[in-house]
Amino acid sequence: MTTNISNRQFELIEAAGKILSEAGVSGLTIKNLAKQMGFAESAVYRHFDSKEAIIVAMLNYLAENIEERLNQVVAINKNPSETLEAIFQNHLSFFSKNPHFVVAVFSDGLMEASQSINAAILRIMQVNVNYLLPLVYEGQQQGQFTPTIPAEDLMHIIMGSFRLLMFKWRSAGFGFDISLKGQQLMSNLFKIIQPCKN
Repeated sequence: MTTNISNRQFELIEAAGKILSEAGVSGLTIKNLAKQMGFAESAVYRHFDSKEAIIVAMLNYLAENIEERLNQVVAINKNPSETLEAIFQNHLSFFSKNPHFVVAVFSDGLMEASQSINAAILRIMQVNVNYLLPLVYEGQQQGQFTPTIPAEDLMHIIMGSFRLLMFKWRSAGFGFDISLKGQQLMSNLFKIIQPCKN
């Protein structure tokens, strides 16, 4: 496990993610979480002292998980285009298996919740930026990505497109094949970010 949490705490943040995906921030209460887990509220408080602490733990887990996964992808792939595609595939694979963490991708209703939650969300964003921005810049230097758009803007296009796809998937009740839609999106993104051929 990527973060310093117990197995029971991980089960709790998974359950919290499911509640957040289905009912939003207002639906996540210690009472509802205890009910979903099938035990008393006091048992939840033995692991987390508040709803906020649960959300922060979930976000921190996800940030560490993303960093661990992307580090492995970058270590294996050396070509910027192939690495970008592998990162996209890795994210799609993870979220297709763990849809309850999708809420953290677009942070619906979380940003205004608290400073500690905001900081945890920004950490997730920064992890992605730390891997994507150098990758996009390297791809431009090697002529694989268009040099006519600044690297930071290209990165925003990539991250924003993925974020919107996840939002649509969640809004549709996870009712479509995210891997297929993700493949289509990645294919179209490459048409946008690759240099124009004369």
